[in-house]
Amino acid sequence: MPRTTLVRTLMTTDVVTFSPDEPVQEATERLMGSEVDGGPVVDGEGRVVGMLTSDDLLVQEVRLHYPTVISLFGAYLELPSSHRKFEEDLRKAVGAKVGDVMDKEVVSCGPDDTLERAATLMHEHGVSRLPVSEDGFLVGIVARGDILRAVMGDPDATT
Repeated sequence: MPRTTLVRTLMTTDVVTFSPDEPVQEATERLMGSEVDGGPVVDGEGRVVGMLTSDDLLVQEVRLHYPTVISLFGAYLELPSSHRKFEEDLRKAVGAKVGDVMDKEVVSCGPDDTLERAATLMHEHGVSRLPVSEDGFLVGIVARGDILRAVMGDPDATT
């Protein structure tokens, strides 16, 4: 497939999207139930406002700081301030919204960009997928694997 091929011929239009107000737990469950590991975050009008990846969700889980426990003369002492911090982090994690953990710096392309441009953007920004948007509104998504399949001549890449 020539590198001048337009993104619109390859992009997926049935996109798994998330809302900034969606609870992280729900987003995690939907992501685990899909065959993708991330997707665009769109506002109520369909404008792309962020990207959510499984990495964002993993980082959210890692942010919990467990209480510090000290062993002293055979007794275990838990530092009170550490316990309070853990409880605060736990409340935030359970109540977190997608908007709290998403990447707000969105790298995107347009449907009339070339595959070469999309691949270059992915490489330069270290991302594996790009939302495809027109005037800020989501119209599709293109992933690194889609481009690779097209370059390798997979006949299913453009269907």
